[in-house]
Amino acid sequence: MTDLDEVADGEYTAVVDSIDNGLATVFFEQDGTEIGHAVIDAAELPEDGHHADAIMSVTVESGELATADYKPETTATRKDASQSRFDRLSSRLPSAEDS
Repeated sequence: MTDLDEVADGEYTAVVDSIDNGLATVFFEQDGTEIGHAVIDAAELPEDGHHADAIMSVTVESGELATADYKPETTATRKDASQSRFDRLSSRLPSAEDS
């Protein structure tokens, strides 16, 4: 099963949103901009990329996933950046008494 008809042929960064009942919801980015998403058979993805927030370099051809390469370093870097951003946003703002 593939739902890539809405994604134009090309090379993308793919981000796994979730995998449920063998289906993966994947968001596609190009040059840092999200261009679409699709629900595809998780078996089409590399085994080590079968988790939420996995980052892959993919090629779409004729509505099919032609290649998919898991990028563990990119996945870790993006996860660390997200955690850092969350930590900064969740830290307590200084009160007037702290000044």
